[in-house]
Amino acid sequence: MEGRKLQLTGGSTYVVSLPKPWISATGLKPGDTVFLEPMPDGSISVLPRAGEKPAARRKVFDEKEEGSRDHLLRKLIGAYIAGFGLIEIRHRPETGPFVRRVAREFCRMAIGPEIIEESRTSMVIQDLSDPAELSPEKSLRRMYMTVRAMLEDAVVALKTKDETLAKDVAQRDQEVDRLYWLVAKQYHLAHMTPTGSPDARTRVGLQNDRLVAKLIERVGDHAQRIAEASLLVGERTLDPKLLKEFEAASAASIAIFDKAFSALVSQDIDLANEAVDGRGPLQKMIDGLSHHVAAKKGEELLALAMIVDSVGRAGSYATDIAEIAINIAVAGDPGTP
Repeated sequence: MEGRKLQLTGGSTYVVSLPKPWISATGLKPGDTVFLEPMPDGSISVLPRAGEKPAARRKVFDEKEEGSRDHLLRKLIGAYIAGFGLIEIRHRPETGPFVRRVAREFCRMAIGPEIIEESRTSMVIQDLSDPAELSPEKSLRRMYMTVRAMLEDAVVALKTKDETLAKDVAQRDQEVDRLYWLVAKQYHLAHMTPTGSPDARTRVGLQNDRLVAKLIERVGDHAQRIAEASLLVGERTLDPKLLKEFEAASAASIAIFDKAFSALVSQDIDLANEAVDGRGPLQKMIDGLSHHVAAKKGEELLALAMIVDSVGRAGSYATDIAEIAINIAVAGDPGTP
């Protein structure tokens, strides 16, 4: 930060000089007009041109060889989350099919990216999404409702041996992931917005959004894991008592999740504490299930142990959401869904 002294000119006009590097970077010349925009926090934003949106940031990847699909996909997701409006992939003609396949998969997975240019040696992806159309609050609500349904359906799939439902639960996790990436991207974009901008939420509120979104995404991962493990159980008939214990533990985990998110929305500290206190009884159920499952053998043991672990972890992540809800309520932060 650089300080500049005010000068009084003509007895009524205050003048302040602007940094030369900024003038050069914006292409301004003597006699040009700059625009002053008062901000809610009392500061003033100096704009080189009125109402002009900044140019989209571009990220370039050079893919000289056909590498790992996952490696390229992770780079594209990272560029998306970092807020790059344009992503260019340069490649050799022989690696074109590989690059195009991964790029199209990425565009299907994330919200907003579309391929706008394509040649034998390059491809350009543009993020066409408008953050204002799907706010972090709406994204969190959608994530919560989706993951809650996934948790319930995963246990139903286990109980009824419904392979189609189990696969559907696993597929829905992709929707949760893309909403999380959107919230993470909005967090990064907001940190590039000038402090005091009317379009920016509080920095603390945005950080809480990102943290909660990540925790909900983790709960979704464990709902997917339960569904996939139920496929491993297959047509085996589960002990009715064991199945009943599974249902009870899952219901307890979902109850913690419900209370935690409701407390987050309402900033209800008592409800958040109820959610955190529910972790103790849930852990006792998990310990009992672990003891019963230990008597199984082979693939059934592995599948049931995976389910028990994921039910417990889903409850743990939900209590983390409840603790964030308490922190927000105590701080009086307005940035909640």
